[in-house]
Amino acid sequence: MKQEQQALIQLPAGQDSDGQQVLEKIEVFVMEQADHYELKQSPLLVRGLAKGDIICVDQQYANKFKVVKHSGNLTVRVFRKSDIEILESSLTPQVEMHDGSLDIKTDRALSYSIHVNLGFSAIESLFDNAMATYPDSVWYYGNVYDLVDGVTPLNWWDSFINQV
Repeated sequence: MKQEQQALIQLPAGQDSDGQQVLEKIEVFVMEQADHYELKQSPLLVRGLAKGDIICVDQQYANKFKVVKHSGNLTVRVFRKSDIEILESSLTPQVEMHDGSLDIKTDRALSYSIHVNLGFSAIESLFDNAMATYPDSVWYYGNVYDLVDGVTPLNWWDSFINQV
């Protein structure tokens, strides 16, 4: 199913303050089916995607993509006004204890992948507790809410949570 070939693709991550489109480079595995990719990591800025998701990119409109298959991973993005190193060093081991991973780290942001089967309340407690220690920090789900309104749950996880 998955080939060993890896690549970097660019996906739309919103607009900058001048209204120009911002693209994020995402590491992927190239799938056998044309224009299909499996994400190697959860993106930091592109919403609606997580590590392990399989997507199809429209080659005519490279800024359009569609999730073909969800991996069951949630993307959790953490942002901090000051250096994020101290927060990352305490948070990452906690995430890893739950089989999650740190996928992207910048000076002021982190992107984590963690499987939805851990449960939303456990995940929210984990990140809320970390943010309480670092009040200049905030976290957001990256692939839970509708891309247009930002509040409607996508509910793609129903089939994962119901599996035992």
